[in-house]
Amino acid sequence: MKTKTWIQKNMPSLSGKVIAVSGSTGGIGVVLCEHLASLGAELILLDRNQGKAASLQEKLEAQFSGVKIRRIRMDLEEMASVKAAVCELLREPLDGLILNAGAYHIPRCKCDTGLDNVFQINFVAPYYLARELKAHLEARGGRLVAVGSIAHNYSETDPKDVDFSTRGKHSLAYGNAKRFLMYSLYGLYDGKPGLAVVHPGITFTNITAHYPKVIFAIIKHPMKVIFMKPRRACLSILKGLAEDCGRNEWIGPRWFDVWGVPGKRVLKTCKANEAEWICQTAEKIYEGMGTP
Repeated sequence: MKTKTWIQKNMPSLSGKVIAVSGSTGGIGVVLCEHLASLGAELILLDRNQGKAASLQEKLEAQFSGVKIRRIRMDLEEMASVKAAVCELLREPLDGLILNAGAYHIPRCKCDTGLDNVFQINFVAPYYLARELKAHLEARGGRLVAVGSIAHNYSETDPKDVDFSTRGKHSLAYGNAKRFLMYSLYGLYDGKPGLAVVHPGITFTNITAHYPKVIFAIIKHPMKVIFMKPRRACLSILKGLAEDCGRNEWIGPRWFDVWGVPGKRVLKTCKANEAEWICQTAEKIYEGMGTP
């Protein structure tokens, strides 16, 4: 099924709906915003690079007549920036928040919270956003859409190394953070409406462009052929705006979590005692962040 046909058959109009998107200028983010604008949504671009966000705004305004777009600076490595963004979002009539931003193969460092930056970008800051804005979204019948990853399968969490700061392997640090994000949100919503955990499968974006230059030059073209393009991969995210996920459910490509139109399935990758520990740890970290 063609992407446009799938959207016409499965997505309601978003006219008059205000949707905030983190990581809006990334590979998935740009095409996601294009899809949202085509459905009539008003967009709030949450991005640390305001130059890129302004360029995207200009592009979307030229492409979609009458589209309404606002920009809020937000750097997930800086909790002060995240808190400032929360204050602005609380003043918006928010119908949807898409936690799309993420970072994989980046120089590792400690943030001002004392936590590893991969952990903070992919879990701590997004969870804080979800926690602070949950009631605000619920008041309008809005929805939180969190982008997870198949990388959450790579390893179990470790109470002795919560942020995986001792693990040099980027895939483990990224997977651990996504595991925290997904299962903490399942606990936060506890099966109640308003949450969708989604994943795009594997697609060609900056997240996947992390191999050494020589290897990447060889594999990038086969990757573009083998895996779904971002425009199609982000259909799972769109579906998350139209359909809730229950506890431990996620929406993603139907075949092997890699190809096909979006489908929903129940995850069995985290035992109950680990999931409970993740939720407890998430709340402790959140409480240590303070209020905006």
